[in-house]
This record gives sequence, structure tokens and C-alpha cells, in this order.
Amino acid sequence: MSLPKLVVILGPTACGKSGLGVALAKKYGGEIVSADSRQVYRGLDLGTGKITPQEMEGVPHHLLDVADPGEQYSVARFQPMAYEAIDGILSRGKLPFLVGGTGLYVRSVAEGYVFHEAPPDPALRSELEALPTEALRDRLTAAGVELDADCYNNRPRLVRLIEKRQNGEDPHAEAERDPRYDVLTLGVSYPRETVCRRINRRLLARLDAGMIEEVANLRKNGVSDEFLEGLGLEYRYILHHLTGEIPTEEALIQELGRAIKRFAKRQVSWFKKDNDVHWLDMEADPIAEASRLMEHFWG
Repeated sequence: MSLPKLVVILGPTACGKSGLGVALAKKYGGEIVSADSRQVYRGLDLGTGKITPQEMEGVPHHLLDVADPGEQYSVARFQPMAYEAIDGILSRGKLPFLVGGTGLYVRSVAEGYVFHEAPPDPALRSELEALPTEALRDRLTAAGVELDADCYNNRPRLVRLIEKRQNGEDPHAEAERDPRYDVLTLGVSYPRETVCRRINRRLLARLDAGMIEEVANLRKNGVSDEFLEGLGLEYRYILHHLTGEIPTEEALIQELGRAIKRFAKRQVSWFKKDNDVHWLDMEADPIAEASRLMEHFWG
């Protein structure tokens, strides 16, 4: 019996995943499931690049704004919610699109990861959570654990990887899989120089739109600095600006811009490991190219 169809759109930050997803969903009568580990949080809008209602152009989007800031949210929580959203889309006779840049979230659904989570060790977790993020990374890399782009600054994920090693689990071991969908994976990317220019433009636009004020309001409304630090990138660097560690907005733009570009480079390296991705030429006609691939996919 054939599996139901799922189209995945992935790629590094600032490369047009959301816009392509909306265009294809409109063309083929689809709905979109977001696969972004930060866009699940309410109120984290400008800093995460969350698509706006206007940009959705009437296309239903799922798994945005499903958790409160400060709440623990992981791939093990995301996957069943994504399955439920995708199955709901299929039941309505629509085509589901899984769109996002969090590689682990995407793969957990597209490849059907089976999770066998050992219970955390409270004493070990308390010890690890007291360590700075860099120390957590050093502990893993010293043990030969390769870190993907998504977990590089993700404290809960780093802590969990260390816990798994302590439990005798191999972080590099192939995850058990039980695929639920027949998947076509489309990748979006640009040459490195173009990505950097797009990141620069987007960063300035978000700052003009009030990204610093967004972070200040989150703090004012009780979101902890520890949580914001753990989100990385925009939230971490703006927090450092608000607390005086980064003294000027000009310095913030420079430091944050460099950090986002490093993150995009790690994302590219992570996604390029997957040989099943059809990389679109984003400087040509990606919608036409994606449409040809989708029509062949349907047979």
C-alpha cells in the first residue's frame, strides 16, 4: 500500500523557504506545517522571521505559536503534533508541505524517527544546566560528537546529548525509522555571497520593524534571560545589547550579522549531507522547477 505524499521544503536561513512554500501551496491546494524550533513560541515573531498573516496569502499554516516562551519544547514533542497536522491536511484532501530550517525537526517527520527516550538524570541535568553553552559544546566535541547546526546553540539539545552519552547511548547511532509518508524534498539555497547580502538586508529590516523592542517586551513580560540566551542568535545578541554587553546598535548589527552567517553556513553543511534533496536554482525559476519535480513525484 502506497504511503501518502508529503512535500518538504528546507534550506538555510534567509533563502526563501516560506515564500516558496506559500506559492506552491496556493498552486496545488496545500497547507503548510512549520518545522522551526523557535517559531513554535508565541510572541517570538521578528526574531524568528515568523511568516505574517499577510505573507501567508490565505494558506493555512500549522505549528506556529503552539507554546509559551519559557516552555520546554523538543523534537519529541514536535513530531506527534506534526503527524497530527499532516494527517489532518490529508484528510481534507489537501497536499501537506513541511517547511522549515530546523533539520532535526524536518527529518524526524520525513524519515519517521522512532524515539526511545531514556528518563533524564535530575542530578546530572542540574550539573549540566549550570555550565555555559560553550562548555557543553566542548564536552561533546571532546568526546567526538558531531554537532549539527540546530543544536550548536540549543542548550536543551546539548544537555540531552550529554545525558544520552552518560546513559551509554551513541549520539551518532542511526535512529530507528518508521516512515509514514512518501516524501519529495526540495532545497532552497543561494551562492554564499548572495546569502550574506540577504541576511544583511533582512537583519536591518527586522531591526527597523522593532526586533529590539520585541526582546525588551518579552523580558518585561517575564520571559527569563536564561530562556532568551538559550534561543541563540537574534535573542541572545539582542539580550546582550539590552544588558550592555554589546554597547551600540552598530556593534549589535556587526556581531549578530556574523553569527547568522555562521549559522547559515552550518545549516548548508548539515542539509548537504542528505543526498535525497532536490536543490532548486533560486536565481532562476524555482516555482517552475519545483512544479516539474512535483508532477513527476505524483506520477
